[in-house]
Amino acid sequence: MNEQTVTFKSDGLTLEGRLAAPESDAPMHGAVVCHPHPLYGGSMDNNVVRAILESLWALGFATLRFNFRGVGRSEGKHGGGGAEIEDAIAAVRFLSEQPGLRKDGIVLAGYSFGARVSVIAAPRLAEVAAVVAVALPVSVMEPPDVAEWDKPLVLIAGDRDSFCKTNDLEAFHRKIARPSTLKLIAGADHFFAGFEAELSGALTSALSDTRFA
Repeated sequence: MNEQTVTFKSDGLTLEGRLAAPESDAPMHGAVVCHPHPLYGGSMDNNVVRAILESLWALGFATLRFNFRGVGRSEGKHGGGGAEIEDAIAAVRFLSEQPGLRKDGIVLAGYSFGARVSVIAAPRLAEVAAVVAVALPVSVMEPPDVAEWDKPLVLIAGDRDSFCKTNDLEAFHRKIARPSTLKLIAGADHFFAGFEAELSGALTSALSDTRFA
């Protein structure tokens, strides 16, 4: 899939991203993908981000991946998590303004730190109709509040992930107000090295069961 380099503003900072859209005469669904923790080398070039994109492209999504503030060519410095929520919101609004997109919902996806940002940001965005959270770090960070969650949520993790332990993720899954999907990938840890294809397949399957296919 060909991607073009784009920039957009968040809190007055210029953030860099890559936008891709398949050739289509019909309006497309869109998706924003958020990368893992900036302080641990996370960026939009991460292997898991790429695996998420491969699944979305296979389903005909237009996509935007981007670097949070302070990463790559994005301006600013790491904001401790709160500022990155604003970055995700800005990314969704930028994507929603692109021509050729369907107006009935954007998918907000993220991996690890990016998954947590996505789950927290989504309730503030009318444009977001579903969330994908890969390796949501529920075992090492306080889980987001989902007591009044009202959007479809896809949870994917490896069953050997020490940052997202299966029992912790299952407990989090049971708290979600709206029905959601949980998929576990046997043998994969938090980083999915060697399991990228399995991750893409699990996400494709989960999204194919929704109206976003």
